[in-house]
Amino acid sequence: MELLTSFLDIVLHLDTHLLALVQDYGVWVYAILFLIIFSETGLVVAPFLPGDSLLFVIGALCGMGSLQLEIAMPLLMLAAFMGDNTNYWIGRLLGLRLLERASPRFIKHEHLEKTHAFYEKHGGKTVIFARFLPILRTFAPFVAGIGTMNYRHYVMYSIIGGVSWIGSLTLAGYFFGNIPVIKDNLTLMILVIVFISFVPAMVQFVRHRRQGATAD
Repeated sequence: MELLTSFLDIVLHLDTHLLALVQDYGVWVYAILFLIIFSETGLVVAPFLPGDSLLFVIGALCGMGSLQLEIAMPLLMLAAFMGDNTNYWIGRLLGLRLLERASPRFIKHEHLEKTHAFYEKHGGKTVIFARFLPILRTFAPFVAGIGTMNYRHYVMYSIIGGVSWIGSLTLAGYFFGNIPVIKDNLTLMILVIVFISFVPAMVQFVRHRRQGATAD
């Protein structure tokens, strides 16, 4: 319980904690931010790390002069790209090993073929839009790897998605994060960003529940 409380405190007061990191670690804070973004997009066990709200706060601190936008943005875009591609290859290599070693009852070849076909047809949109959806952006590249999506296509969409995600949220924080009404209510703004991030997933959940109820 204490751990959950501490985590929520960090998420809801990212501005305070991140500013403290800048003051304590100076230029090394860029390495910490790189690792956070890399882990959130590159490790399937780390979907809980802050993403959208963190980028907004980073942009706001760049606007304050505590961080440098020309360093933060390219570095975080690189972290997102490297994380996405690491996750893809973990999924691809793990998927192949599971196919070779696991019982057909648990992993069916036709299921992987269907996953592959889905990503060949819709994978580009999935890779790009998943960037803006918490949790999904952690698992989408992993599933793309398991489905053996064409890697050259994947890289192209990964770059587009990463640049769009990092660029839009960091610049939003840079230009709007220091407007007095937003700056004075940054915790509320973080909550709004987190809520908006989860809206598409909630809509899909409700839609599937209704479809299931109709089918019954």
